[in-house]
Amino acid sequence: MSQEVYENHLDPVETRWFAVYTRYKCEKMVFRQLVQKKISVYLPLQKHTRRYTRKIRTVELPLISCYIFVKITKDDYVRVLETENVQGFVRFSKNLISIPEYEIDLMKRILGENWEVQAEKTSFVAGDEVEIAVGNLVGMKGILVEADENKSQVLVELERLGYTLRITVDKSILQKTSRSGK
Repeated sequence: MSQEVYENHLDPVETRWFAVYTRYKCEKMVFRQLVQKKISVYLPLQKHTRRYTRKIRTVELPLISCYIFVKITKDDYVRVLETENVQGFVRFSKNLISIPEYEIDLMKRILGENWEVQAEKTSFVAGDEVEIAVGNLVGMKGILVEADENKSQVLVELERLGYTLRITVDKSILQKTSRSGK
C-alpha cells in the first residue's frame, strides 16, 4: 500500500500567489479582512452597468466568482484559512499549486484596459494539444483523445521510441499548449 505524495508550492521564505475559494458573494468582505491581517491580496473586479427602471448604477463585481488571490509564505497559510468566509485554497488534483506572477500581472493588465471580460473554465475537446502541468509528468505533451466529464485520456507520443502511451489523468492538471490555437 503506497502513500500518495501531493505537491505543495508553499515556501517558508518566498511569497507565491495562490487562489482561495470564498463563500458566494463574500469576496469583497474576505478581501478587506485579509488586508487587515496585512496579507497581500488581489481581487480582480470588473465594472458593470446595471439598468433599473428608475436609475442606472455601476457596480464592481468579481471577475471570477468565489475566487480571491493571496501572495503568501507558508507561515500565512493558516491565517488565510482562519479568515471568516474562506472555504479553502483552490487545489489541482489535491495539489496546492502556486499561480505564476505573470498570470496575475496579465489579469491586472487586462482589467486595466476596461474591456468587457468573462472568465470561463478551460474546456477541452478531443484533438487538443495538451501539456501536463503538475506532478512527475510535468511538461509532458500529447494529444487529448477523449474529453469526458471528470477524467481525460491523453495520448502521448514518444516519437523517438516509436510508441504511443495512452494515459488517463484528471483534467485539472492539464493545460492547452500554444499550438492548440484555442
